Amino acid sequence: MALIRAELLKVVTTRLWWVMLIVMLAYVGLSLGFFIVFAGQGGPEGEAIVPARGTLAFQESLWSAGAGGSLFAAVLGVVMMTSEYRYQTITTTLLVAPKRVRVVAAKLAATMVVGVVLGLAVLALTGLAIAGSVLASGGDLAFNATIARVAASVLAVLALYTLFGLGLGALVKNQVGALIAVIAWVYVVDSIVNAIPALQPVGKFTPGGATAALTNVGAGFGLDTAYLLPAWAGGAVLLGYALIFSALASVTTLRRDIT
Repeated sequence: MALIRAELLKVVTTRLWWVMLIVMLAYVGLSLGFFIVFAGQGGPEGEAIVPARGTLAFQESLWSAGAGGSLFAAVLGVVMMTSEYRYQTITTTLLVAPKRVRVVAAKLAATMVVGVVLGLAVLALTGLAIAGSVLASGGDLAFNATIARVAASVLAVLALYTLFGLGLGALVKNQVGALIAVIAWVYVVDSIVNAIPALQPVGKFTPGGATAALTNVGAGFGLDTAYLLPAWAGGAVLLGYALIFSALASVTTLRRDIT
């Protein structure tokens, strides 16, 4: 526990975590605002891209918006690992706690805690946005199994993406290179693979495709979601990626010469 607290202290004593939190909340807030403003408006073929504010489908759809903060969770995970090498604090860490297995376990646990905190913040913002928009439109707030699943999925997605970032940071070690890699993957590779129909059989197994499957409520906002895996399978794929990246973080940290 002492090592976990020490790892968390490294995060909270820097400005990065709250700057990243604010930026992430701003990004998710813009997405929520877009959905709220265009709720019920027709698309090219007359069907509403976003369900009307008074409907249950609207509330179910908005709860999934928080998954859009996954990039920021991954970036924070990258920095949590690469900053150790960039500023050579990893040397002090291993001098204080020479058993690397304990250090790796503490980093993984601390990273998950950070991801959960990010997820709770996003869910709180989403809940406020939904409550305000639904009540203002004269609707009734709802809570069902789908909303519970999506909310839990958003929490899991942000926690697991921090592990992705941690593993990538441990593998690449260079902070700039790791950040470029994670941003390019989320915004370029993952987006392209899941947008092009010919590549979607592969895209559904990417982290982005698994995230979309996990938070899918049937409203595609004008996009095709029929190719996605079932929610449980998307969760399994995302967990598999988290385990792989955690293993990468463990192996590279345990075996790497830090001098």
